[in-house]
Amino acid sequence: MTLATTDLIIIAVYAAGLFGIAFWVSREKSGHAKNTEDYFLAGRALPWWAIGASLIASNISAEQIIGQSGQGYAVGMAIAAYEWQAAIVLIIVAKWFLPIFLKHKIYTMPQFLDARYGSGVRITTSIYWIILYTAVNLTTVLWLGGLAVVSLTGLPIFTAMALLAGFAFLYSVYGGLKAVALTDIIQVVILIVGGLFITWVALDLVSGEEGGALAGFARIYEALPGHFTMILDEQHPAYGDLPGIWTLLGGLWVLHFSYWGFNQYIIQRALGAENLNEAQKGLAFAAFLKLLIPLIVVIPGIAMLQLASQGTIDGTALAAKSDNTYGELIKLAPVGVRGLVFAALIAAIVSSLASMMNSISTIFTMDLYRSWQADRRDEHYVLVGRITAFTVMLIALLLARPFIGGFESGFQTVQEYSGFVAPGIVIVFLMGFFWKRMNAAGAFTALLASIALNLALKFGAPDIPFIIRVWIVFMGCLALAVVASLATAPPEDGQPVQLGKMQFSTQALFNGLALSVVTLLVGFYIILW
Repeated sequence: MTLATTDLIIIAVYAAGLFGIAFWVSREKSGHAKNTEDYFLAGRALPWWAIGASLIASNISAEQIIGQSGQGYAVGMAIAAYEWQAAIVLIIVAKWFLPIFLKHKIYTMPQFLDARYGSGVRITTSIYWIILYTAVNLTTVLWLGGLAVVSLTGLPIFTAMALLAGFAFLYSVYGGLKAVALTDIIQVVILIVGGLFITWVALDLVSGEEGGALAGFARIYEALPGHFTMILDEQHPAYGDLPGIWTLLGGLWVLHFSYWGFNQYIIQRALGAENLNEAQKGLAFAAFLKLLIPLIVVIPGIAMLQLASQGTIDGTALAAKSDNTYGELIKLAPVGVRGLVFAALIAAIVSSLASMMNSISTIFTMDLYRSWQADRRDEHYVLVGRITAFTVMLIALLLARPFIGGFESGFQTVQEYSGFVAPGIVIVFLMGFFWKRMNAAGAFTALLASIALNLALKFGAPDIPFIIRVWIVFMGCLALAVVASLATAPPEDGQPVQLGKMQFSTQALFNGLALSVVTLLVGFYIILW
């Protein structure tokens, strides 16, 4: 046990406060029972600051904090491409995709596909996402989160994962999306403050007698120049995961658009916005927060490499498995700070677990179950959503060790698994938005070819980096979808999106924020190229 009494008190206060606030924001007026819009979309009343905070809290979880810290140790700043390029995608999604989604007043992504292509595509994508979120995303967050808890408490890994799963389920299951989104404001504050503390501690230790985190940063920047480059060369050991210029030109964009544009547990926050302007400001706010994430997850990992090389810490555990980096980092923090940082990690983990769980239950209830039982009261669907949430969390708990435990990097594992379906998903939506001739045959072709081509290249050409493979599959699926659509009957009247009726202009505030994000990112890449 490496947590002192002070640390445990801080963690207990955080947990009690989170439960209290979750139940307080979830309360309903006397005589009013939660309907599906209340439970799954927070009554469509989320303000921009709640949307932006909840997006980041849902995204930044064990796979980012633990996985990217480990990649910071092993690879360096190149892994920040996953964070910084996402900021650009958030701006694009806010300006060109949200107007379409909010105009259709949908609950889920498959619901939009039902209106655009028909029930077959809706059912197929619903099953895709339920399997992916349960077997990959939930399991990864549980496993990596469990590793961190084990490193500090010595608990058995299954017990640690069960505690995380139970915590996430209990604080979110009553209030649904509203409880998740509004408590995420607290989660983000704890996450950022705790992350900055651990960054400061690690850099201060690097500086030694010189003193100060800035001196520590200067030392790692000078001592580890290879860890401060965004574009890796072909001789780099991590080129297979981050293939140089292809991280800017290739399949990473496909993964980003799939995750930030069409991922239910991310975009669901925007679907619950008060209006389009609030949703767009929320995504712009999230884009700014994304710029901070490498500072609190990647930089500490690089600092740990320097601490190991100068003999300040024993780097044996880190050399054996880089995903151990963040757990070892927390051990370096002083009493009190350690509890805060541990609470920040728990905040990130349970927020993501709750978000995924809520989104899986939304897709299952609103896209699959309701089509089978269409005449039930809203209270019945809310109950089904809660039962579904419990069930998928239990399944993920049982699958976590066999599915994720044997991989070297949990972060890279979840990216590669997601890459099997991402090309097809992105094509189905983008062509559904912007090409009226795209039909159900083209959509099915893209979805099925995405998996088939990925498998063929993974086993037939295993030396192709997976980001390049995703790009090749994307282009292949796009061509096949166009051919299939042109070779079959056009979509029915009313199915193509009428873009002429959409309002894509944005407010001056949003435009200024978008320009600032792009300018900062260009500067980062110029400095770290």
